[in-house]
Amino acid sequence: MTAQEVEPFGRTADGKDVGLYTLANANGVVVKITNYGGILTHLFVPDREGNLADVVLGYDSLDDYLRDSPYFGAIVGRYGNRIARGRFVLDGVEYTLAANNGANHLHGGLKGFDKVVWTAEPFATDDAAGLRLTYVSADGEEGYPGQLSVTVTYALTNDNELRIDYRAETDKPTVVNLTHHSYFNLAGHDSGDILEHELALAASRFTPVDPGLIPTGELRSTVSTPMDFGKATAIGARIDEADEQLRFGGGYDHNFVLDEYDGSLRIAAQVYEPTSGRVMEIYTTEPGIQFYSGNFLDGSNVGKGGAPYDHRAGFCLETQHFPDSPNKPQFPSTVLRPGERFESTTVYRFSVR
Repeated sequence: MTAQEVEPFGRTADGKDVGLYTLANANGVVVKITNYGGILTHLFVPDREGNLADVVLGYDSLDDYLRDSPYFGAIVGRYGNRIARGRFVLDGVEYTLAANNGANHLHGGLKGFDKVVWTAEPFATDDAAGLRLTYVSADGEEGYPGQLSVTVTYALTNDNELRIDYRAETDKPTVVNLTHHSYFNLAGHDSGDILEHELALAASRFTPVDPGLIPTGELRSTVSTPMDFGKATAIGARIDEADEQLRFGGGYDHNFVLDEYDGSLRIAAQVYEPTSGRVMEIYTTEPGIQFYSGNFLDGSNVGKGGAPYDHRAGFCLETQHFPDSPNKPQFPSTVLRPGERFESTTVYRFSVR
């Protein structure tokens, strides 16, 4: 299997050329990734009749991503999700980050990993076509300590799996929480809302949030709440209930605590779309997964083929450590020290029923 040749995708404001890389497998699954932000721009997978559709939200041109994107398909870092008040203390030193989400820090700051040009290297193995992306984040970039050397590898297999491997090393103590931010709609990116998708999460607890969407520190049971996806449930079944957590998020925008976390690759989520029969399973080595139901989409983002992405046109399932972990010592640690390696893997497996 081979990764197809890169095609030009445009140029950034500071003159850096950007490419678009296409990966394909033996079953017709096609993935397109640009080295701007490591963004997955297209993902074509078959339905139960064998018809392909593009199941991720995104844009046709680099200019659109440069102009305005709610992290469509991007690699997110240094720290995915929120850090309260844009501050944390590490080894007795306080670090200040951008407050780019109200009073809080979100997704790495003003110019996170979603807005940098990565060095790209296509590769092929006997059972996968892949793209290896590397980036060196300077000491102090966006306020974070340490020079962080990052490698993110996408690999598409003949088992209809898209695997993402994350690796990072630092020369000073720092915090790291990398994730992938595709918005999915398994009926097709231009097919309307995602409320009929049926979601199951391997999580019996979640981290409730305050009105600024910062975790309170509690690990709360999902049982008998709208957060209970222990059994497959339509995303829209309870999304408008009179629930404080849903009100704070404008829908679902919460981190779920994966059961029996031990750092091994385990099932985290399964999503089924009834009209197409498409199924997506997510496996991860991470302890949490952020479920976001596209609450802030409002039609102002006009995507591929001129499709307006209206309210809840896509959902995100971001495998991760927990939000605000640097300020919550009871949460799994996101600290990375010299001599250690950050390693994380997430797999998206596609099938039909």
